[in-house]
Amino acid sequence: MAMYIHTNIFLLAFFAITVILFSSNMVVGRRCQGEQDLMSKCAAFVKKDGPKAYPHPTCCGAIQKVDIPCICKQLNSEMEKKIDMNKVVFVAKMCNKPLAPGSKCGDFSVPPVAYIG
Repeated sequence: MAMYIHTNIFLLAFFAITVILFSSNMVVGRRCQGEQDLMSKCAAFVKKDGPKAYPHPTCCGAIQKVDIPCICKQLNSEMEKKIDMNKVVFVAKMCNKPLAPGSKCGDFSVPPVAYIG
């Protein structure tokens, strides 16, 4: 009986720790503030195919709340294959949260101001 109680306590503790770790994203990797909102509301404006378009106000609202330096640090080459980084720069600028010229976002170097737009 004592072994049964210890086993149940161990399982309960294990599941509690797992839930805590997953909910804080320590196990699955660091997430950035506003990342999910950004992806759902702005993806259409930065994808590779299609013309450059002015972002919708809901996209701009998501951009205003997102931690852009964090997003840029998380950006990898697989993600960059799916998005047009020049459109990313354009959309950020149109939403009044421009990327700093000369800064890096993933492997992309943000062009000088004269070339943005």
